[in-house]
Amino acid sequence: MFDKSKVFLGIAPIGWCNDDMPELGAENTFKQTISEMALAGFTGCEIGNKYPSDPVELGRQLKLRGMRIASRWFSSFLLTKPMAEVEADFIANLDFLAALGADRINVSEQSHSIQGKQDVPVLGDAKYVMNEEEWERFCKGLDHLGGIAGDRGFKLCYHHHMGTVVQSAEETARMLASTDPEKVFLCYDTGHFTFAGEDPLAVLKQYVDRVGHVHLKDMRAEVVKKVRPEGWSFLQAVRNGAFTVPGDGCVDFDSVFELLAAAGYTGWLLVEAEQDPALADPLEYAIMARKFIREHTGL
Repeated sequence: MFDKSKVFLGIAPIGWCNDDMPELGAENTFKQTISEMALAGFTGCEIGNKYPSDPVELGRQLKLRGMRIASRWFSSFLLTKPMAEVEADFIANLDFLAALGADRINVSEQSHSIQGKQDVPVLGDAKYVMNEEEWERFCKGLDHLGGIAGDRGFKLCYHHHMGTVVQSAEETARMLASTDPEKVFLCYDTGHFTFAGEDPLAVLKQYVDRVGHVHLKDMRAEVVKKVRPEGWSFLQAVRNGAFTVPGDGCVDFDSVFELLAAAGYTGWLLVEAEQDPALADPLEYAIMARKFIREHTGL
């Protein structure tokens, strides 16, 4: 199905310790986290809030476990901060990733985001909607950052996300249509499209050639059905178990894998399933995810 020499498997630390809610998994150390990732059978990961800030030390600890960095999250503020400030932060993140041998960076616009607000309903009317001038500024900004990334051998992969200015399939389509396909790619996340009420496979069929990074996230439909009537925020939904690892929810991963493979996707398939570690043992769920991927892709 996939070319094993060009497709790699990773897992995000967010299942061990949540960046937006660091009290979730506060007991899990950096070394424990990456050791359990390796024990579960993964060879790569993204960067979490407990990781060393020194790339040399981080690289040393990863190498001991046969692990490497796939990418990292970058919060852009193209609508609310001066470009010079955003650019400087972006370059610093590229420097860090380059020192670790990575070539992807996941960008999410956090201007006006409600994803980290504990008490704001994620499916209410609070989500910010950009006007025409903001769309132009946003997309030009992404092209600018994407050019910087490309010049250094990176792909800027835009991460659509619940509670942000690019959440829906329509917003994702407009972002992709308004940016340079040589500079801006898609961090395709199965769980966030499903949570947003979209068909993740339909989106993938349309934009598979723009995918630069993949987040494998499953969703518990029975939990997400409660989000709107209960007025839950995104973080409350996470605490209540909205997301899980591939094979434990409602997402049709077989069709996703088949489409990505047919398109000749190369890069990372990265499990990213934020849960409360006290309720979903991170190692147990990482092993479940690895088993599912092996059985359904041969990787």
